[in-house]
Amino acid sequence: MKPVLFAVAFFITLSLQRSLRHRDQADFSAPLRFEKDGTFQISIFEDLHFGENAWDAWGPQQDINSVRVINQILDAESPSLVVLNGDLITGENTYLENSTTYVDQIVGPLVERGLSWASTYGNHDHSFNVTGATILARERRWPNARTAQMVSGEDAGVSNYYLPVYDPRCASTDKCAPQLILWFFDSRGGWRYQQKDANGDKVGQPDWVDVGVVNWFLQTNAELTNKHQKVMPSLAFVHIPTNASLALQEAGVDGHRQPGIDDDTPLAQQAQGWCPDGRDDGDACAYGGQDVPFMQAVTTMPGLMALFSGHDHGDTWCYKWEGVLPGMTVAGNGLNVCFGQHTGYGGYGSWERGSRQVLITQAQLKEEKAVDTWIRLESGNVVGRVSLNATYGQDKYPETPNTKTSCPTCNYTVVTPMPGTKRKRTVRGPGGL
Repeated sequence: MKPVLFAVAFFITLSLQRSLRHRDQADFSAPLRFEKDGTFQISIFEDLHFGENAWDAWGPQQDINSVRVINQILDAESPSLVVLNGDLITGENTYLENSTTYVDQIVGPLVERGLSWASTYGNHDHSFNVTGATILARERRWPNARTAQMVSGEDAGVSNYYLPVYDPRCASTDKCAPQLILWFFDSRGGWRYQQKDANGDKVGQPDWVDVGVVNWFLQTNAELTNKHQKVMPSLAFVHIPTNASLALQEAGVDGHRQPGIDDDTPLAQQAQGWCPDGRDDGDACAYGGQDVPFMQAVTTMPGLMALFSGHDHGDTWCYKWEGVLPGMTVAGNGLNVCFGQHTGYGGYGSWERGSRQVLITQAQLKEEKAVDTWIRLESGNVVGRVSLNATYGQDKYPETPNTKTSCPTCNYTVVTPMPGTKRKRTVRGPGGL
């Protein structure tokens, strides 16, 4: 089976490279800019999970299904940027020799349309045979990739960087202040690349944004603010949600005020299954609190409007985080925390696949520091359309229907906990949940 899979991956890569040679390419080294009409739309694809069950016919079929979803979403929407928000690949199921070739299948529809993209990496992107660094190297083979690594160090992770977005009339970025800043973070998790302990077991990796990255975030934002003498509106993306998302979920998700699916209860947050002293021991500790510095940073960052996560496939809501929640020490400042929609056919769950859309307009940023968002489903339907403005959380919206994908051989069932840990694992199962 492996030679067949290698041949398929080679053919896809070769076809994409030929397409690049035979069409005009945008200058992806140029800065991001709002469109001429003052809009900037982001399509978020999360939890694609390519490479699952790579050794049989079932697995590659799921990758084909996922490419179909990406194409259908992009046929219906017109994003200025695509964000791949973690778990691009199910690293546990891949071979060392071919792990990163799945990137070529993921980005194929984007390359064909001349779209650029930016990624965060998730826990399944860090495994024994693949890690964020190897995925980044593969992404950077394509001129469309904007994923970067701005923080070095073994514990920093990889996908920590920012992208400025400028006014379309800006002739020189040296003379213009960004109109919007997009922040990307690596929440890590999974396994250390090619490492085993004295017992021959794989070595787990922390699953939160490292404090060194938090310090970089605060310092870099301060430098940008000082340079441009203004607070710039911003959005942030990270794969694993913080403990604030769990506290908000436990406070109660209202289907009309926080429309979306709320099936992953309790959700899996950063530092789940770690102890406060740093031990990876899910039997002894439910949550270690190591994401507190990151939560403090995002709630004290002027101009940050929303934080978008994935990881929990059955949660698709947005919630305005205000005040101190039960069990929390960090006070929310009105930051909106949002989930996307499970996009890939890999990974657990039978919820209809789709993609969260985020529309930013220069007029809205100037008037009220708000963004609009909705979810485009594989069926073509749009659900959960809301405005993340000053009154979000008070305004009432239609409930989001909990539609499922009708494919008896395509779905995964979640099983929790894993033996010896409180973390989730997924196992193959027909028909969904």
